[in-house]
Amino acid sequence: MSSFLRASVLLLLLAACGGGGNFSAPRDLENACAIIAERPQYRRAMLATERKWGVPMHVQMAVIHQESKFIGNARTPHRYALGVIPLGRQSSAFGYSQALDGTWEEYQEEERQRRARRDRIKDATDFMGWYMHKSEQSLGISKHDARNQYLAYHDGRSGYARGTYNSKPWLLAVAGRVETRAQRYRAQLASCR
Repeated sequence: MSSFLRASVLLLLLAACGGGGNFSAPRDLENACAIIAERPQYRRAMLATERKWGVPMHVQMAVIHQESKFIGNARTPHRYALGVIPLGRQSSAFGYSQALDGTWEEYQEEERQRRARRDRIKDATDFMGWYMHKSEQSLGISKHDARNQYLAYHDGRSGYARGTYNSKPWLLAVAGRVETRAQRYRAQLASCR
């Protein structure tokens, strides 16, 4: 077998093994202790964000659960015309935090994080901390208030200020679930530390 063929086969095998990173969700998304036990890098990233920005770990976890279910390369679904003609994705949201292209670029510029990636948990949690810190500064939303932080995160700070979420009963229900999950994660984290 030629060396080119051997190298090609080896490269193909490495690619098949998913050498690009583990983007799958942790096995037990209902248990905060199980999540951080399975993925210790999540705990390190969220603790760093908690120290830097003051956003509690349980709030970060609840928002990430809602946005991406802890799937690092999550994307929004495709849109279709007439049910069959692809029109592209619903939005540019990507990664753990489901940050939109424009907001991510603003974060990268302000924080001088040009190499930050939305599919890297450390960068995604830092982005969330930055965003929620700005929401507290401009809107007065406590970083411990998972419900309202999520509403500002979803509708944007200007949308939150205008109260756009009030015309979206489904979003209010989702924000309530984020708050409930945050409280459950908080209780679980207190017992596993």
